[in-house]
Amino acid sequence: MAKTTAADVLGVTTLVTGADEFIAERTIDALRRAVSKADADADISELEASELGPGAFVEITSPSLFASMRCVVIRALENLPADAAKPILAYVSAPAPDVALVLHHTGGIKGKALLDQLRKAGAAEVKATPLKRWELATWVAAEVRGHKAKIDERAASALVDSVGEDMRALAGAADQLAADCADQPITEKVVRQYFGGRAEVKGFAVADAAINGKTGDAFEQLRWAFASRVDPVLITSAVAGGLRGIARYLAAPAGLLDGDLAREVGVPAWKLKSLGAQSRGWTSRGLGVAIQAAAQADADVKGAAGDRLWACERLIISVLRARALH
Repeated sequence: MAKTTAADVLGVTTLVTGADEFIAERTIDALRRAVSKADADADISELEASELGPGAFVEITSPSLFASMRCVVIRALENLPADAAKPILAYVSAPAPDVALVLHHTGGIKGKALLDQLRKAGAAEVKATPLKRWELATWVAAEVRGHKAKIDERAASALVDSVGEDMRALAGAADQLAADCADQPITEKVVRQYFGGRAEVKGFAVADAAINGKTGDAFEQLRWAFASRVDPVLITSAVAGGLRGIARYLAAPAGLLDGDLAREVGVPAWKLKSLGAQSRGWTSRGLGVAIQAAAQADADVKGAAGDRLWACERLIISVLRARALH
């Protein structure tokens, strides 16, 4: 049987690009683990690109005397000394079969010319860019399944609403829920029990009540949010996001399948039903008035007005009145 090489595991040189630290680290860690799984005695080394002086790159990519496979991770490629670029490009064009090379560029203009050259030389690029909000629920579900636990779409979306868009925080929340719910599916109720007290959830509760025209509930949720010292920015942004979702839903081409419509609107497929129900209470005129009110409230709570709480109350009143316009 032929010996497994680093090239068999990772293929060509891997170029990780992008400023998202969490995704970049996840990617690099997965590459390291793949090499270690293929060869438990593999030599794993990491260094900053700025440390690559003359001859250093050749030394670290030479076959190891003590291991059959090597993995070399070079970070912050944008700080690579000018005289170290040529040997790296030459190596990428003709890599050693037993050395897995991973190059990480953290984003920005610096080093862009080198990136273009590396791509042309054959490096396989993995982009470390954050997911769009509508993609996060699917990612959360996969994260939970990776922990051998189960979660449905609504619960995954509720977790995003509760924790926010920070993927590191979402990964930690998924890990916690999977550990505590190993013997039962994670439901929306479970997510609310764990994370329902977070400020973002209170903001969404206010927004949902106002957009649905539930006057009493909207002001009750607003008072609760104020009592809990929720930042007014979270309230206005939740209202604005909800209104924009309805606008995108109403503007979407007719006749789309649910999957295509969800992508067009930017929401999970299961949320289309609630968006459809919400949109039936709105006219284009009322929606336009409400979106303008949300934009003004957002500016007010960020410093354009003195009383941030009154700006939120005025927004809820405006949304409720706009919903009644015909």
